[in-house]
Amino acid sequence: MVVIKPFWSQNEYIQFVQVEAMSKELEILKILEENAKLTPKEIAEMIGLSEEEVREIIKKFEDEGVILKYKTLIDWEKAGNEIVYAIIDVRVTLTREKSYDDIAKRIAKFPEVHAVRLISGDYDFQVVVKGKSLKDVAFFVAEKISTLPEVRDTFTHFVLRSYKEEGVLLFKDEEDRRLAFVP
Repeated sequence: MVVIKPFWSQNEYIQFVQVEAMSKELEILKILEENAKLTPKEIAEMIGLSEEEVREIIKKFEDEGVILKYKTLIDWEKAGNEIVYAIIDVRVTLTREKSYDDIAKRIAKFPEVHAVRLISGDYDFQVVVKGKSLKDVAFFVAEKISTLPEVRDTFTHFVLRSYKEEGVLLFKDEEDRRLAFVP
């Protein structure tokens, strides 16, 4: 009689299975981040799980707030509806009553605000704002951001053109039309 010693102990095997399951879950997240239009069936075929397992994993992530929203990236310039974006650097004064989180949450509630980030450097926050015109954005900064008691000063950068958003190129590579040089 031949006795075969298991390659892994039961504990090691359980850990391996948990890591494998976690890597499948991360794979699903990466796939959805790249293309949220894929169906659970298509994702299941890509990673070797059943459609039902993929549905359950996605539902779990939605319930836990890991997946926050499904979004479409639109090139508004091509759609004929140009939008003005500005990046506003904001310097604040902290108090015992107001922390970075408190100030960021207040700024984030404005509908014009597209993103709020705590940053390192000379300023405390980077605020990305969306508006219909330069005037709208300037008004927003002057009337809503600058008037907050914790805001010391702001520095506004208007976005002139975007070349890449959310990892997507907003231009097509043109074919090189130069003539070849032959000596």
